Amino acid sequence: MKRASLALGLTVVFVALAGCGVRTGALSLGGGMFGGTPQAAEESTGSVPVPASSTSRMSIAAAKPVDAYVMLGGRIKSCWFNADAPLLPNHVYRADVSPDGDKVQITVHQKIELGRAGIETYAINFNEQGNATVVTTENRSMPPELAAKMQYDIDRWRRGETNCSKAMPKVSAAVPAQR
Repeated sequence: MKRASLALGLTVVFVALAGCGVRTGALSLGGGMFGGTPQAAEESTGSVPVPASSTSRMSIAAAKPVDAYVMLGGRIKSCWFNADAPLLPNHVYRADVSPDGDKVQITVHQKIELGRAGIETYAINFNEQGNATVVTTENRSMPPELAAKMQYDIDRWRRGETNCSKAMPKVSAAVPAQR
């Protein structure tokens, strides 16, 4: 029981630190876990094609799904769902972590009465494959402009950036989804 409490306490600390943009060694998004560089890459706001329903896939070397989730989830909460200027004020964040931490899913839902989760609009999955974690994103019904911004942020954080950029990528015409 004490071990579970300690693990939960450490997870809470890492989430809090991640929300503050603090780097925590091996768990940092840049310079290791995502294979990016420690310096923030120059932001690009080029045209991003985003179909109505799209998926993206990236691999994170040497990180367990729960570790990748702690860091990325903290940035998502602090940037997209903050109290001052949230990117997604009409949406709700939900996370589901498997008991062994090998599978994690973050879902974004439309907010309904009393702040509850409604229709699922975006999903981010963290799955262990060998010594890496594969992160996939899926736009289920998010407007293309917001989905492009969300993917843009995830890509920036993967490269090692830690800030909550207000830059919005340009969205080109939707490309039909391949099924």
